[in-house]
This record gives sequence, C-alpha cells and structure tokens, in this order.
Amino acid sequence: MNASRFLYRSRQLWHAISSRFSPQDVELVNSVLSSSQVELFQHMQASEQVHSLGVLKELKNQGEENPDLLSAALLHDVGKTRVPLRIWERVMIVIARAICSGCIHKWGKGKNVEPEKGLGWRRAFIVAEQHPAWGAELAAGCGASRLTVSLITRHQEQIDPGSSSMEDILLRKLQAVDDNN
Repeated sequence: MNASRFLYRSRQLWHAISSRFSPQDVELVNSVLSSSQVELFQHMQASEQVHSLGVLKELKNQGEENPDLLSAALLHDVGKTRVPLRIWERVMIVIARAICSGCIHKWGKGKNVEPEKGLGWRRAFIVAEQHPAWGAELAAGCGASRLTVSLITRHQEQIDPGSSSMEDILLRKLQAVDDNN
C-alpha cells in the first residue's frame, strides 16, 4: 500500500469514527428511502451509515437524480449488518486487499454461508465477499426496486468496460464514488 493510499484510509477511518449525522442528513436519508428501508439503514453501524451517506452526497453533487442509484448508494453495504465487523477486522481486510487482493475472494467464497454460525478466521473475508448478496436480499425484503437490488448485488463486481447498458452505467457511477469514500 503506497503512502497516499495509507493516508487516505487513515482519514477515512477518522472520518467514520468522528462524524455525526445532522438533522439535514436525516432528512436527506428519509427523502431517498422508504420507511422500511430507513429502518434497515438505521441497523447499519455508524461508520457504514456515514460512508453510505457520503456516497449519496457525492452522487448528488455530481447531479445524479436516479432514485434507484441513490437508494443503492445508501444501502449498498447493508449486508454487513448480518455480521458486523470490528475495527481490527476492517483493517485486516484493507491490509489483505493491498497485499493479496485475490486472497479475499478465495477466503471469502462459499455457497450458502450462514453468518449466524461460527465463521472462524475467515469471518471478515466472508463478510467482505458476501455482503453484496446479503444486502440485496435485505433490500428486496424492504421493497427496493429490481434495479436497486441489482446495483447492491453487483457493487463489487468487475464490469465489462464496453458495456453501455443503463444498469452498468449507474453501477460504474456507484463504484467510482464508493471507492473514493
């Protein structure tokens, strides 16, 4: 990990720990999500809420108004509520991604992983890999649109650079902002 990326991650960690929601932030979330989706959002860890709100605000600053994209911005990490990560586990994921990004995929894969059961040393990697599917399932259960659910499911997926479908265009926007928040 280069020095600028380390600095970026350090600032990201500090921002997540020290940030608080303003009444305007709460109003913004309520304007994008349905009441059941707001309830789902509120189950996220504070750091995930701050991150997701940052993604939403950046998309809005870029002029984005697509309601499915904005909902996905707030809910893309909601799958992490199934197995909340500790701070040291988040750090471990960042370090592993810098040293051996393929390892996260290898250690985190598995069909029908039940997070409620013991996950052992792979716990953080399983969450990193599987939270998009878990989040899509939770969002669908709260009435999210098919497109929002798909954006959540695919938010970590590599996209064909030649694809010009509306969904892939929105997904690229979500991923770009997510990567910088």
